[in-house]
Amino acid sequence: MPFNPFTIDLPVREIIPAIREHLAAQNTLIVNAPPGAGKSTLLPLAILDEVWLTGQKIIMLEPRRLAAKTIAERLAQLLGEEVGQTVGYRIRFETRISEQTRIEVVTEGILTRMIHSDRGLAGVGIVIFDEFHERSIHADVAMALCREAQHTLRPDLRILVMSATLDMPQLTRLLKAPVAQSMGRQYPVETIYSGEADDRLLPDMTARVVQQAAQEREGDILVFLPGENDIRKVEAILRRQLRDFKIHPLFGMLPFGKQYAAIMPDRNGKRKVVLATSIAETSLTIEGVSVVVDTGFGKTSRFDPKSGLSRLETVRISKDAADQRAGRAGRLGPGTAYRMWSKETQERMAPHRTPEILEADLASLVLDMAQWGIIDIRSLTWLNPPPRAALASATDMLHQLQALENCRITEHGKKMHALPCHSRIAHMLLKAADNDQVALASDIAAILEERDPMDRNAGIDINLRIEALRRYRDEKGQGKSMGKIEKVARSYRSLFSIEPENGEFDGYETGVLLTHCYPERIAYARPGNNAQFQLANGTYASAGHRDDLAHEPWLAIAHLHAGGSDNPGRIFLASPLNPRDLAPLVKQQEAYHWDVNDGELTATLDTRIGSIVLQSKPLPTPDEKYRIPAISEAIKQEGEHLLDFSEEVRQWQLRVGSLRKWRPQEGWPDVSTPTLLMTNWEWLRPYLADVEEPDDLLKIELLPLLEKNLDADKQARLDVLAPPSIKLPDGSYIELEYQPAGAPPKLEIRLQDVLNWQQHPHVDGGDMTIELHLLTPDLKLITAVSDLESFWQEDYPRVKKQLEVVFPKVAWERV
Repeated sequence: MPFNPFTIDLPVREIIPAIREHLAAQNTLIVNAPPGAGKSTLLPLAILDEVWLTGQKIIMLEPRRLAAKTIAERLAQLLGEEVGQTVGYRIRFETRISEQTRIEVVTEGILTRMIHSDRGLAGVGIVIFDEFHERSIHADVAMALCREAQHTLRPDLRILVMSATLDMPQLTRLLKAPVAQSMGRQYPVETIYSGEADDRLLPDMTARVVQQAAQEREGDILVFLPGENDIRKVEAILRRQLRDFKIHPLFGMLPFGKQYAAIMPDRNGKRKVVLATSIAETSLTIEGVSVVVDTGFGKTSRFDPKSGLSRLETVRISKDAADQRAGRAGRLGPGTAYRMWSKETQERMAPHRTPEILEADLASLVLDMAQWGIIDIRSLTWLNPPPRAALASATDMLHQLQALENCRITEHGKKMHALPCHSRIAHMLLKAADNDQVALASDIAAILEERDPMDRNAGIDINLRIEALRRYRDEKGQGKSMGKIEKVARSYRSLFSIEPENGEFDGYETGVLLTHCYPERIAYARPGNNAQFQLANGTYASAGHRDDLAHEPWLAIAHLHAGGSDNPGRIFLASPLNPRDLAPLVKQQEAYHWDVNDGELTATLDTRIGSIVLQSKPLPTPDEKYRIPAISEAIKQEGEHLLDFSEEVRQWQLRVGSLRKWRPQEGWPDVSTPTLLMTNWEWLRPYLADVEEPDDLLKIELLPLLEKNLDADKQARLDVLAPPSIKLPDGSYIELEYQPAGAPPKLEIRLQDVLNWQQHPHVDGGDMTIELHLLTPDLKLITAVSDLESFWQEDYPRVKKQLEVVFPKVAWERV
């Protein structure tokens, strides 16, 4: 008997008839419904027996493995079946489907691989993008490929986009799709602002707020923390202080059994505290939660095109993420959200989270597109086109890995793409297969992908980790971290049908394999600079002076933290290299240099590995045709002081950058100085022909050139959404001062000039508060205000008394 969704009391059932009607008539639909409305649970089952889906299956994407498995189990339970019958799931290294399966719940990277194996997605009637607001890079790539399939091969393929928080007008314009909206059944959530949290003291401060919440409110408590390290510290504190509670960590790398225990009610009826990362923001319903404690921080991976490295950073979350987190307290009844920040900070938070595609490593995306035969990647239908600089960096890296040749995929690249791992790991495994080293390479790959099983005192040598992994296998040892690493290594060995090796190995072979992964991270010890190394990509990194590898002449670096402009990066994992093994990588090439002091063009014949120059011989009479490329290269390295980045230019950059942060869904370009310098060949090249001396560069007016990054529509919107100044009641204008990282713009103004202002000024269409810096008549700062209405009521009477004493001739009464 067909499943009847109307027997389940979930709010989304009210729009099921409209959804069925829309999907019968057209191929794309957006569903907007708050958390707890039942999108993931009811809608796949509600359309399963539609006529247009006859003989075809549903693919539903989830952003996380835990969500994919739990949703598949819930759907199967509603049908009275086991997982793997009508409903199944596919996640990395784990599949539960059968010939009867008609609903496959998959993680996002799985769908991309399905499309590559069959561009038309034969047998698939609809792809459901669940929790699309999270905007992972896999979801954006899958969306672009599904849209391409719709346009070229499968106009009958349906796409259903589901989310609780999306910019609906922008999405509907792009997808040309209607919106079916469910108001849901969100219970009221009381918000308590507990004051600013210091991320350096976050575990202790979080534990105090959790204890307060445990005393003041009933029900289970869900706590949002940036990452596993913070979770473990808070867990240790609370186990001592809340002995009557069950304390559960919840993060992506936790074994599934423990993740499942965290989301289910306690068997003994104890109250529980769940300490979670952003994994708990959406999709999952954690039974019993009526209280949320939100630290306001999360982790994000940001890619630096200049260094070619990604780094995991702790960042302030956006308003929509904070609302999503608070909503978890009101899914099952009235709740309370404790926010570990102030109302003023709430006003300053970015409205929307930044899509991953704007900050991530794009190597997998570029290889995916090359497999499809797409060279002009930005020509596809993207919600946010991938940044040019990051695309260029990824493309260069894939050429180094022999995956691309003239931007087209090679046979080697196709083999790399077929492996379920990052391009770097795939290249290493395939190179290892050519030299009968897959057993060692699979151990290396697993260690690179998982958390370091040793503490910082163990040193940076990755070979120590390989030895420990082999002892674990040989002795059938215990240990969760080694168990997880071995599980991944076993998966790689199965791909190549080989047995594990537990014997001794050559550490220099490890180094060679790592150079296949990270050719740009081959590192040479700087002469006379103990424990510092120059990398082949031109950057620098250091090891601890007491580390066993600190005095090695050559290293292959696996993990490091990218440094800043004035300090080297920090090496976390590396292997020694035998210089003899580097011979195939040594190249001779002519290098042209433009002297930034006198403008002289010189040339050398260099023997080098990447940017590491082993020997350099001067060449007479350099060819003038290389002058412009040499100037462009000099600008990449030192251009910030070579070009006239005036205050007007910097403010324009900050205005565009603010809208890029505030409105990530609108595709504002990256016009930050590092990106402009790296891409100067694209926008500055025509103006370099007349440059003879360094001073000629300073004469170039940058603003007119940079404004060409914006089309006419965006130029107009820039002036409306992020105006350079605001108009005062007397008709005059006063300039705003925009800030880095999308922080609220600042307005310095005398207090007596705003006495008749009733409302606080905003930009960004009213979504972003201007931070008022109120000054005395002699232009000294009184205070910074983000809520003028509250200032008038709460603080101004006290401030007024003080000002009347110091400036008695000024009329301080408000009109």
